[in-house]
Amino acid sequence: MRKKVLIVDDDREIMDILGKYLSNHNFSVLSAYNGAEGLAVLEDAKPDIVITDVEMPGMDGFTFCKKLREHRAAASLPVIIMSGKKITETDMVSGYAGGADDYVIKPFSYPVLLAKIQAVLKRAKDAPVIKTAKIKKRGFEIDLEGRALKVAGKPVRVTSKEFDLFSLLASKPGRVISVSHMIENIWGFDPTNYNNPHTVEVHISNLRKKLGPRLSARIKAVAGHGYKFE
Repeated sequence: MRKKVLIVDDDREIMDILGKYLSNHNFSVLSAYNGAEGLAVLEDAKPDIVITDVEMPGMDGFTFCKKLREHRAAASLPVIIMSGKKITETDMVSGYAGGADDYVIKPFSYPVLLAKIQAVLKRAKDAPVIKTAKIKKRGFEIDLEGRALKVAGKPVRVTSKEFDLFSLLASKPGRVISVSHMIENIWGFDPTNYNNPHTVEVHISNLRKKLGPRLSARIKAVAGHGYKFE
């Protein structure tokens, strides 16, 4: 069965070439020429993955990605961000914090992009590894199948990565989860090639703000090792 990919980019030449390439590799292609159009397409279609450019008029790729994560139906969609310029580590961390799953820099190799798409789709298919349908404990409830979180009985909106982080920690109370384990199992990176703790720190910080002081206090940093949930 053909996977459905949504490409969001204001560069029509890139859109045409990339669309034809992916069509020739067993993908159904949806197109949008800016972030607002991309959000509108999401309302009517259900893509398996989204590829968005960063530099677009009006709503840029980072903002589009954040708004996409606010839609419950699209909150767990894999997203690859394209950039036409060399981006800094800060840009990448910001993108990951907004919900991006991977990056590619223009001009890029189409076979490399295809490999990234296939890898991201595989990670999405394999996650989550936790088998319990729900995690319900004092003060919160996690619905793993519906990918929904409630704190004190009220829904809390979190990004896909924030949801996976909290689910991982809450499913193993008292156990220290290493940063490298998180990077490998949540971001899908090989820790030998990418093991930047700042990526995890940013997501943990954002997650704490959303959980509230009482619940966030139960996420403990273990210096030199990782994090645990008490």
